[in-house]
Amino acid sequence: MYKYILVVDDDINLAYAIQSYISSSERKVFIVDNSAAAIKLLGLYNFQLVISDIMMPNHNGYELLSYLRLDSNLSSIPFIFLTAKGLTVDRVKGYNLGCNVYLTKPFHPSELLSIVNNLLYLFKDPSQILIKNERKDVIIQNVDLTSREYSILNLLVKGHTNREMAYLCHMSVRNVEKYVSRLLSKTGTRNRTELAQLVLANSLKANDGTRTRE
Repeated sequence: MYKYILVVDDDINLAYAIQSYISSSERKVFIVDNSAAAIKLLGLYNFQLVISDIMMPNHNGYELLSYLRLDSNLSSIPFIFLTAKGLTVDRVKGYNLGCNVYLTKPFHPSELLSIVNNLLYLFKDPSQILIKNERKDVIIQNVDLTSREYSILNLLVKGHTNREMAYLCHMSVRNVEKYVSRLLSKTGTRNRTELAQLVLANSLKANDGTRTRE
């Protein structure tokens, strides 16, 4: 399964060079040249890392980082500033906003690769979370669910966040949110907690033999 990395830099030649440095058979590296395009992609794919310049037209890297850290679905994504702004005040601002690493240009490719490897290791993928008592299905009586809804419901009951479910199901966070809303509507529940409790109650009934196996 790919690890998704987003590179944001208006110097396209450098962006392609970064892509070549950090690419591997297990990584898919996307390149955009502005923050607006980055935000759009962040809503479509589940990225494990963002590498961004600071000085860019319209919205700079600081603004991009602030956007991520204020979004509950994106706030945990590791973030690297790769920039020519090397003053202490710039570094302090970057770290205060929540960047994980502040690397100045020029940089050595091996140093960047080492940083990338370390961040991807430290911030492990949701797919590596061990799930005990794995079940192939969940039970809700008198509710007709699609196979995708069953998949989302299984993960929701196990306590996965929308971002984790998006990664595991290879879909966007927005689509996961739509499926969760659909599940709430179909089951007449008001939130994730009530939905999980409903599934648990139905499962207990089935285990007690009160549910007829069709």
